Amino acid sequence: MLKEDCASDLKVHLAQSLPLPSNVTRPRIDLIVFVVNLHSKYSLQNVEESLRHVDAAFFLGKVGFLATGAGRDSHCSVHRNTVLRLAQAYRSPLLFCDLEVDSFRVSMAQRLVRMLQVCAGHVPGVSALNLLSLMGSSENPSAEGL
Repeated sequence: MLKEDCASDLKVHLAQSLPLPSNVTRPRIDLIVFVVNLHSKYSLQNVEESLRHVDAAFFLGKVGFLATGAGRDSHCSVHRNTVLRLAQAYRSPLLFCDLEVDSFRVSMAQRLVRMLQVCAGHVPGVSALNLLSLMGSSENPSAEGL
């Protein structure tokens, strides 16, 4: 993501889980992306536990889900529909990607940067509240869409 051309200053903070330490000063948080590795049930459990620490107001367009490992269904420990239901329950966009494929990784970074720009208010005429409708339907993700 940091390699993408972005008009504003882009800062990415990675965390294994939430809550974040409260004794640290950090910049404003414009977007939270929960990453679920479809090959790890622990990953899903960690995301579900972390969701409890996010203020309800953040779910108004500033939270998204990224399901990784989507290119190899035969190795999945977490079914795609489980993650889809989670995203639907929180009314948040869901992206599927196989991060092991370079072209998919680059494309996903571009999409995430665009989501971040919308959430940060850097795209005129587009609100974070519109993000889910702008993302299109993730109801039936296909392998071709990865």
